[in-house]
Amino acid sequence: MMRIDAHHHLWSLARGDYGWLTPALAPIHRDFSLSDLAPHLAAADIKGTILVQAAPTEAETMFLLDIAAKAQVVRGVVGWTDFDAADGAARIDALAARKLLVGLRPMVQDIPDDDWLLRPALAPLLAAMARNSLVFDALVLPRHLPRLLRVVDDYPELQFVLDHCAKPGLATGELAVWQDDIASLAERPNIVCKLSGLATEAAPGWQIADLRKAVDHVVACFGPHRLLWGSDWPVVNLAGGYEKWLAAAETMLAGLSRDENAAIFGGNAARIYLSGRGRNVEAN
Repeated sequence: MMRIDAHHHLWSLARGDYGWLTPALAPIHRDFSLSDLAPHLAAADIKGTILVQAAPTEAETMFLLDIAAKAQVVRGVVGWTDFDAADGAARIDALAARKLLVGLRPMVQDIPDDDWLLRPALAPLLAAMARNSLVFDALVLPRHLPRLLRVVDDYPELQFVLDHCAKPGLATGELAVWQDDIASLAERPNIVCKLSGLATEAAPGWQIADLRKAVDHVVACFGPHRLLWGSDWPVVNLAGGYEKWLAAAETMLAGLSRDENAAIFGGNAARIYLSGRGRNVEAN
């Protein structure tokens, strides 16, 4: 089964739409291209990727789709559109004409209104996503989980992916509320969890022991057939890099069967993102 990195980014600073990406983030404050990623993929025997938006603009989404169109390794793109636009549903229908678009990701973690997910105006947009077989990538923080739960319940026909395990408080150890909310969310069949982004939530110099409680919890709640491994590269360069995070994930999941590991490291991403959209994982 093909190994797939279910979450990485690419960017060009000259585009000017990465407001969060400042010189203070020195290790990642530069351009990152597929040629930079290629050695990491080769070392890990990863043959496919899901390229994820990092700027809240449709222009960046088109930039990523253009990259994907020319790169066999990119199997699909999770993009962005303006979910607050009056013509948001029509925008989604138009974007969905690009078959390499497999999902959309409003940057909920950066939206000031914690109740944004509950806005009635989102209804036609979420319906448009479901109609076009697009995945909703939920970039949320632990405090958003009760709201996300309500949305997941209200749209059983829409596939949701929880990015970065909702960024649990690994650095502080404040996990109890997160654990309860994750357990509730995992009871819903239309959401899966992306095993990604944990390294940057841990304290600097993290070790496997610092991540294990969170990883064990999402494995127990979602099960190996509803987890997708992603590198979150190049953001992971802020916290040890691609190889350290991949090795840690493989170590923490070593107790699972070969088939279960194959699902987490590729099969689940193919099923969730690439069934009916994206680039066929069997393509050469």
